Amino acid sequence: MASESVKVVVRCRPMNQRERELNCQPVVTVDSARGQCFIQNPGAADEPPKQFTFDGAYYVDHFTEQIYNEIAYPLVEGVTEGYNGTIFAYGQTGSGKSFTMQGLPDPPSQRGIIPRAFEHVFESVQCAENTKFLVRASYLEIYNEDIRDLLGADTKQKLELKEHPEKGVYVKGLSMHTVHSVAQCERVMETGWKNRSVGYTLMNKDSSRSHSIFTVSIEIYAVDEWGKDHLRAGKLNLVDLAGSERQSKTGATGERLKEATKINLSLSALGNVISALVDGRCKHIPYRDSKLTRLLQDSLGGNTKTLMVACLSPADNNYDETLSTLRYANRAKNIKNKPHINEDPKDALLREYQEEIKKLKAILAQQMGPGNLSALLSSQVPQNPVQTEEKLMPPPVIQSDTEAEKQLIREEYEERLARLRADYEAEQESRARLEEDITAMRNSYDVKLSTLEENLRKETGARPARPIGRVHFLHSRLSSRYSSGQPSR
Repeated sequence: MASESVKVVVRCRPMNQRERELNCQPVVTVDSARGQCFIQNPGAADEPPKQFTFDGAYYVDHFTEQIYNEIAYPLVEGVTEGYNGTIFAYGQTGSGKSFTMQGLPDPPSQRGIIPRAFEHVFESVQCAENTKFLVRASYLEIYNEDIRDLLGADTKQKLELKEHPEKGVYVKGLSMHTVHSVAQCERVMETGWKNRSVGYTLMNKDSSRSHSIFTVSIEIYAVDEWGKDHLRAGKLNLVDLAGSERQSKTGATGERLKEATKINLSLSALGNVISALVDGRCKHIPYRDSKLTRLLQDSLGGNTKTLMVACLSPADNNYDETLSTLRYANRAKNIKNKPHINEDPKDALLREYQEEIKKLKAILAQQMGPGNLSALLSSQVPQNPVQTEEKLMPPPVIQSDTEAEKQLIREEYEERLARLRADYEAEQESRARLEEDITAMRNSYDVKLSTLEENLRKETGARPARPIGRVHFLHSRLSSRYSSGQPSR
């Protein structure tokens, strides 16, 4: 299996108002053509600047649109083909991570990576031929080392991390929401964003106090030129990390200080994982040191295409933090992942739907005559498996955001499944009642015949020959009629 390195780019934001008020001087320069970043030590102006080379380097005059088109676009395109992908922003607090991931609605060139990824995914859905997609979204945060579902009924409920031998690390009870359009994705993200933990610090008035992961899961059902179906599944993790903090600069106290401590610990664990992966001599990778590293386990050294965006402050009073971020990013680019297309995933919902329907068809076929089964299925479920998939999956062409479009594929499936099960259970119940009636009738006639024989024997003093067992004959006749699909008369 071919390996590829984690892609790493750096982005330097402009000076913010606080840094201008402090008369800070820029110490970061960028050579975008060569992907190089230079940082000058303000305390050693006579020394040459430290130099770092990455897959891309972007300065204050670059827009998010360019970053996405040059670096993120190939990764998201791979997800629509069945690969796993992760994009995460790293840097000190206030360095522009959330701006890079979320962006601004206006101007359009500064829209973030996350909304651009939504557009990319649904453009692929619209353009694909002989292919159906199922797109679902989830949104979680890690706050003080507790995992919360930002789209759940109770956003403060703590969720558990579990591990499965086939699907790896997952969050038990995390809600998944089927989405049919870019607008639905944006509404889901906005809902989760409002539930996210943010707070004021001296470095950032809207500082993220948690790590967040927005995941887009895609199932792809395609039919090749020979009529054979193929199922693939891709997953895109869009990660907005909380920034590393120094208490002396942020002025954090009380709850804010506790949050900062947890943030720094998890980022330190992430740094240790990166260092261990790069160090060829290390046999143990400490993924279990934090929940963040466990959730990113597949993104760092596993089956995922990964992009890291290191966000920098240009100011001289942030020299130490910026240098630390550059060194962090420089190590990360040496991580080797082993991405591959996820062919025929066993936990794919589309396959579950198809197999469940086939199973119910088989059960009904055993209980009903072929003619009755055909009539039932023609009124409720298409007999062609491909037609079944088309009914179950969202339409390939995304139209206006109407109420009909909001109906989730899961609800449609469960309604159809409930009808089939109701028919089957009614048939079973009818059969059970018939057998109970036959058994009761047989027992009644047996008792009467026994009583009659006993009376005759007492009167004659001899045991008469037993009359023909009409009750047993009737029971066997009715049973055979029912099993052959004929109604009893």
